[in-house]
Amino acid sequence: MTIASMTGRGVWAAPEALTGTELATMAQRAEQLGYAALWLGETFGRDPFAQAAHLGAVTSALHLATGIANVYNRHPGVMKQGAHTVAEQTGGRFTLGLGVSSPIIVSKIRGLDYHKPRSFMRSYLDALAESRYTAAPPAEPPPVVLAALGPRMLELAAERTAGAHPYNVTPEHTEMARRVMGPGAGLYVEQKVMLTGDAEQARATGAGVMKFYTRVPGYRNCWLSLGFTESDIDGPSPRFIDAMVAWGDVEAIEARLGEHLDAGADGVCIQVLHPAAGVGAVDYDALEALAPGPGSPGPPPVPPVPS
Repeated sequence: MTIASMTGRGVWAAPEALTGTELATMAQRAEQLGYAALWLGETFGRDPFAQAAHLGAVTSALHLATGIANVYNRHPGVMKQGAHTVAEQTGGRFTLGLGVSSPIIVSKIRGLDYHKPRSFMRSYLDALAESRYTAAPPAEPPPVVLAALGPRMLELAAERTAGAHPYNVTPEHTEMARRVMGPGAGLYVEQKVMLTGDAEQARATGAGVMKFYTRVPGYRNCWLSLGFTESDIDGPSPRFIDAMVAWGDVEAIEARLGEHLDAGADGVCIQVLHPAAGVGAVDYDALEALAPGPGSPGPPPVPPVPS
């Protein structure tokens, strides 16, 4: 089941370097430019549900999604409370992206047990479905998608949820994911992009952004399965960075996004990296240059940010 409001082009945001006002401005600008959705990452900063509720209040058409909310951080009932609250408050403009995150975040930093993540996720989905919610419900329960890289988690996403939200992947992975999940499941892929023709700058910034992920076993296993070597990842090699970050002019970046769609993605959410600041600043020039084409319907007028 694909989610109609999530198909097409979205934006993926690592919001912690931005103030709440800056993030609201970015959301409003994304809506004005015709982007379909804004995905919000979660690490150790703002609560993603409080954040999504605020952004829903200052936009009127933009779909919001967690990319992802960490299942180890929350009891399933608490997760349901947050998701249903935002879905009801935004008139159904919310998708609950769930994920098992990484052992670095869950075990090393949070001090929680990270054991058999796929089995944990299956049990979590059972508990989520059975949890009580006693407030006025949203008109429809918010769709759920899973952060999924390997075949078994992709299969679970197709079997139990509306689809998958792969992160740090290539079009070759997208093709594999579609093959594993079949034609009916939604597939919403993240792709890092950088609007610059300076190869040295692009690769240096990209290497800085990717540094944390290269220490995460799940990502490493995924990249190794795609044909990268340990030395590619540890280097990191230009081949690896160029695969993770689509950089160049608009035509070059559009070609990469098109490869994901041709491989079976229902939607691609771009994480716009600033050439000099990485994820620390919003490159509005790139956001505008890569906005959906003129055939996209324009959103209603955007309400002002509450003071």
